[in-house]
Amino acid sequence: MLGKIHVARKQLAMDEDDYRQGLFDTTGKTSLTECNDLQLARVLDWLKSKGFRPMPGRGKADHPMARKARALWISLYHLGAVHNSSEQALEAFAKRQLGCDRLQWAKQSDAFRLIEALKSMAARAGWIQHCRVSGKQLDPRTLQSSLCHLILAKLKAAGMAPADWGLHDAAWKLCGIENAKADPWTAEDYDRLAAALGRKLREFGTPATGGHAA
Repeated sequence: MLGKIHVARKQLAMDEDDYRQGLFDTTGKTSLTECNDLQLARVLDWLKSKGFRPMPGRGKADHPMARKARALWISLYHLGAVHNSSEQALEAFAKRQLGCDRLQWAKQSDAFRLIEALKSMAARAGWIQHCRVSGKQLDPRTLQSSLCHLILAKLKAAGMAPADWGLHDAAWKLCGIENAKADPWTAEDYDRLAAALGRKLREFGTPATGGHAA
């Protein structure tokens, strides 16, 4: 609701004095931080009476926390740890973690709570995000490579890929991705393969462990 109020003030081009007076008349408070949820709802109703109209549509949040969370969410979908890759499912998960109606309105200082929750889901699914020796965050290329190896391992365990296949075998023979590159694969190459392997995982109906229903 705090986010909605800030959007409303901007939309109405309300000056500080008028806003502060309305806030006090509506809640008896001089700051939003002093208001409870019921009082914030009253402020929103007052702003709507002044002409505020919430904008239609639910565009994607595009701040750094949202982009990182979205990338993790989609990777977890490829792995089978979540069963719905949609933006709405991510928004619902983020709301439970952050207590904020929209990811777009979330405080960036709270980013670690959402990201750590997603990393915990990854760890439960076997996708480790940090180096076991140094404890440092893995680089994007290594992360995506390990994700591909983990999905392939699940396919092998289900008998959907031979035990001796490597990633390049699976890329071509299972997913139809031809690797004609002389250079090592990039994070984007591995991301593409993870998506393709994830489709095969869902196509074969391989059961996911520790999946999230959102």
